Amino acid sequence: MITLLTDLDSSYPLWLQISSVAAWVGFVLSLAWVVSRTVSKDTEILRKIVHIGTGNVILLAWWLDIPAILGITASILAGAITLLSYRFPILPGINSVGRKSLGTFFYAVSIGILVAWFWYLNQPYYAALGILIMTWGDGSAALVGQRFGKHKYTVLGGQKSWEGSLSMTFVSFVISSLILYSVQGNIWQTWVVSLIVAVVATVLESFSFLGIDNLTVPLGTAALAFYLNQVMYVTHLTN
Repeated sequence: MITLLTDLDSSYPLWLQISSVAAWVGFVLSLAWVVSRTVSKDTEILRKIVHIGTGNVILLAWWLDIPAILGITASILAGAITLLSYRFPILPGINSVGRKSLGTFFYAVSIGILVAWFWYLNQPYYAALGILIMTWGDGSAALVGQRFGKHKYTVLGGQKSWEGSLSMTFVSFVISSLILYSVQGNIWQTWVVSLIVAVVATVLESFSFLGIDNLTVPLGTAALAFYLNQVMYVTHLTN
């Protein structure tokens, strides 16, 4: 049975863990509000600020050893709020009423699943890898694609650009490399796994119907990195 309270004996006090996360989320939402009032009311820009900003909470959860139960609870609450926002103007500028995408909801769900999975395995860095690839990789793909994307292609009715996809590959590789290097060092598996994960992340991101990439990218990349490292480790031991 999964014990979600095993991290409650963290060296960091619970009040510090919660207040740190709350302070960061408050900062991100405040930044989005200021931008909407002073710079741009473009809802896509506001969504990307919140998308990229809130995703980095996973780093705080990892570094501060926040209990899994807190991350899962926050994910459930965020998911419920985003579902309601599709019917009511709870999150104007982030989710518009009737918006034909469940991306924000899938984003919250993916965080909850990854926290439950990899906190239980005591390998939270895989959860961070998946979420940050979605956070920064997808965010960069959208921004680069909108600004510089001149070579378009279509997947299941959704239009992408090669420039945006290449940005997704590059950023995903950098994030995966940094995280794996920090936990397993400068070994060949770090770079090979990161390259494979980056390519797969780009393929998954290209299928973004109804925002499903916000679920498939973080879950797929985290699971792939975990699986490849297990396989390569066993192969190394048997050789």
